[in-house]
Amino acid sequence: MKNLASILVFILAFTLTANAQKKDKKQKRERPQFTIAQQTDIAIKKMTLALDLSKKQQNQLKPIMASKMEARKAFMENRKQARQERKRPTADEMYAMQTKRLDNAIAMKAQMKEILDKEQFAKFEKMQKKRKMMGKKKMQKNKMGKKGAKRGERAEK
Repeated sequence: MKNLASILVFILAFTLTANAQKKDKKQKRERPQFTIAQQTDIAIKKMTLALDLSKKQQNQLKPIMASKMEARKAFMENRKQARQERKRPTADEMYAMQTKRLDNAIAMKAQMKEILDKEQFAKFEKMQKKRKMMGKKKMQKNKMGKKGAKRGERAEK
């Protein structure tokens, strides 16, 4: 009887500490929410460091980046709301979203080509490719983790 009671106490303690660790991990994942102006400033400063932008180029990029950040925030809010309502977009809506995203990317590329010189633009293109590849790798990693979890396997880290 004593053995059974001690085993139950041990299991209870182990379960409580495991749940506490999970809550801590979730809290650590939350990022600070920056305003659009703060996000724009950070993006401009990162680009200045990477591309060696002049003050004139920074001033030209600021409104472009601000509008991009606003559109991104609106899209994320709509997506979050749809997720809460468990609403999936139709094929036509997906097509419209992808078309809009690609049109915005083309317009952004044209604007960047006007503002940056050839050397800076080549470096910008290289940065965009690298970012795209990192996003693809991250998506594949997430897909593998979700598939493994469905089958009862652990996701590799």
